[in-house]
Amino acid sequence: MALSKRMHSADRRAAIVRQAVRLFAERGFRGATTRELAAAVGVTEPVLYEHFRTKRQLYEAIIEAKSCEGWDRFATLAGSHLEAGDDRGFFEGLADLLLGFYESNPDYVRLLMFSALEGHEMGEMFYRRHREIFFGPVTDYIERRVRARAFRKVDALLAARAFTGMVAHVGLFSVLLPAIVPKMDRQDLIHGMVEIFLEGVTRQKKAPSKKRQR
Repeated sequence: MALSKRMHSADRRAAIVRQAVRLFAERGFRGATTRELAAAVGVTEPVLYEHFRTKRQLYEAIIEAKSCEGWDRFATLAGSHLEAGDDRGFFEGLADLLLGFYESNPDYVRLLMFSALEGHEMGEMFYRRHREIFFGPVTDYIERRVRARAFRKVDALLAARAFTGMVAHVGLFSVLLPAIVPKMDRQDLIHGMVEIFLEGVTRQKKAPSKKRQR
């Protein structure tokens, strides 16, 4: 759909980002051209370059837009559950947020697959940004729970990657192979994954020692 000439600059920029995600997800980075992108948005290539002088700027805008989605909710989630010491609530909320991201952004997920398969720079850019705004806070949460002796001593970053990797695996295959992946109740799935993770990191309470009877 062609963009209105009266569309504000910020709105036009956002529309370009949306169309870029769709086009790159369909054709890959090598198969999509700026001419096709401009046509999909309904502008000329010179107008496209007014907003993004280079493709790298466009890639950065895509990552920034997607990185910010749900970030406020995640920050609130982390703070409220950390204060209450509610580990189950935190990780169940985190899993729900991650699964929701995959369900709501299938084109973006496919775009990341293209970046990996084509060895594209966007893959590295995504990882750096993802680690900065996502792995950092999750790692920090786990570190705090270790210091509070609620979790046993673990590598916090590795634990964060283990949990998010488990959830991401489910989310990824639900996008790539929806007809094949077994269907499970969402809440049962989340509860099960969190249960497995917390069993691994939570400090086990020692059973009271039994005095030897004489």
